Amino acid sequence: MATTEERYISLLTDFGFKRIFGTAPNKELLINFLNSLFDGKQVIKDVKYLNTEHFGDNTSARKAIFDVYCEGEYGERFIVEMQNAYQEFFKDRSLFYSTFPIREQAKKSADWDFKLSRIYTVALLNFDMKEEAFDKKEITHTVKLCDIKTNKVFYKKLDFIYVEIAKFKKKEDELETLYDKWLFVLKNLYKLESRPKALRDKVFDRLFKEAEIATFTPEELREYEDSLKAYRDIKNSIDTARREGEAKGHLAEKNAIARNLKSMGMSIPDIHKATGLPEEEIEVL
Repeated sequence: MATTEERYISLLTDFGFKRIFGTAPNKELLINFLNSLFDGKQVIKDVKYLNTEHFGDNTSARKAIFDVYCEGEYGERFIVEMQNAYQEFFKDRSLFYSTFPIREQAKKSADWDFKLSRIYTVALLNFDMKEEAFDKKEITHTVKLCDIKTNKVFYKKLDFIYVEIAKFKKKEDELETLYDKWLFVLKNLYKLESRPKALRDKVFDRLFKEAEIATFTPEELREYEDSLKAYRDIKNSIDTARREGEAKGHLAEKNAIARNLKSMGMSIPDIHKATGLPEEEIEVL
């Protein structure tokens, strides 16, 4: 197996994202990123990682597997996802995912009063979502339940935050806030040959230590190479299918992507995650 030529891992890969944000030894990095995202509107001091695999109410119900799922010190839940490919029903998926932390809070006691802890679904998007409801000049979008006439928040405990990191264009010498620095790292870490001056903050000490490929064990290197190949396959398939499907429509483009990924040996659940196509449709392609 060929080894990667980069010095640092890509946080756009499944392995890289979960290594930095989804492991207990690195939870300070997740906390710091989330605090930079919330910018004082919510302050997180500690998190506890929860099981990322969730099942429906019966054996036939679809399951959900989160990239990162954790609980704050006051019971609030955070789902954090990296999404590299556009899905037609991505908003539906976000809503579907939020139902799992809602339902798991239900108490079987007859005197439960239905009080719920706050839930945040954070989606990091490596593409332009092209959502009509969003301000096109912004990268970060927060969606809540609101009254459409008063524009006042009706329910404060359910937040959907979409971050279009693909639209982040700032260079090293333009990074001003901690959030800027995190977005730069998310998009560009694997391109760096050395640690930029703008990222000499103490919080990034652990990040660069964990992200240096030369320190990986042989098993970690194999896992990362597999994850990197899967990421590149998805991006290449999307680019190829987009060119081939322009004249045939969006569904043809997604089917072409799914066929390419299937021929490369990617699993049906992973293809579903990349394309949004139902698993039963992918199986017959």
